[in-house]
Amino acid sequence: MHYVYVLKSQKTKKLYIGYTSNLKIRFLEHNSGTEKYTKHGLPWRLVYYEAFLSKLDASKREKQIKSFKSAYGFLKKRIKNSIE
Repeated sequence: MHYVYVLKSQKTKKLYIGYTSNLKIRFLEHNSGTEKYTKHGLPWRLVYYEAFLSKLDASKREKQIKSFKSAYGFLKKRIKNSIE
């Protein structure tokens, strides 16, 4: 399985979007403090994920969310109660 996921920083309240084939390990990596883009927002909380059989589909979905403001905005509305 491949996953697109959303993390929320409990420190800065910012969201981080990524994709991986091992969600559990990737989440631990983000919270280890060694990742360049997430080390300043520790600790992180997993607030949302989508699962895909295809790595290409997961990659395309991540890019869609990051590239299109409407996709990002729709996702934020959909998970509103999870990110508050």
